[in-house]
Amino acid sequence: MPTFVFISFKFSAKDLLIDNNSSINTVIMNFFSIDCSTEIGSLFIKTKNKSFIKLLQSDKYENDLLMKQILIFFEENHLSFDDISQIFVNQGPGNFSSLRTSLAIAKGVGLSKNIKISGYNTFIWSCAKFFEQKDIIYSLVNLREKYFIKQFDKNLKSSSKVEEISVEKIFKKYNAEFIVISKNLIKKLDKKLLNSGYLNIVDLDHNDLEFLYLKGLLDKDLIKPLYLS
Repeated sequence: MPTFVFISFKFSAKDLLIDNNSSINTVIMNFFSIDCSTEIGSLFIKTKNKSFIKLLQSDKYENDLLMKQILIFFEENHLSFDDISQIFVNQGPGNFSSLRTSLAIAKGVGLSKNIKISGYNTFIWSCAKFFEQKDIIYSLVNLREKYFIKQFDKNLKSSSKVEEISVEKIFKKYNAEFIVISKNLIKKLDKKLLNSGYLNIVDLDHNDLEFLYLKGLLDKDLIKPLYLS
């Protein structure tokens, strides 16, 4: 006589939606992302398998202005915080006051609306598309005319601390390595380095944050600004 095993899964309606238009039910994550790490930041919402994005100038990063922009963004797209179950916020690196403001707002909204919060950083975000494609990945960030590099393994687990590095050392030590840098950082990049062919320039995609979250690669506990002196 065959034995049947019944497995029960429990999800809240707010956390998940089921795509009934598909022959195979698909879990859809609804999230809001805040990135104020660079001069041009962004707000991003994914809900009910639709996505919305708004670019922000750095002069909108002050506490009251940023919160106003967020509320306008939701209103313009006929959405509310009840439509999301996760908030992802960029921890940096970047301007400390901008990061601190965006994190404070994310935590405030999360607490008041009972929404889970996770943190990410530009280092791992720029590597997301190369998951399990390279044994070692180096992520490069330039900030205030300084360069910082961080190493990840093939599963995007951190395998080094952030190291400040000179352009000369990049040419000498990392010329044969797989290095990624986000496209929004190359405007102020050293021209010789930009034209060297050493760098893999990537577009940052907020949708990749969902993948990083599901892989357990985002910070869920100690979410604080990543500040590099």
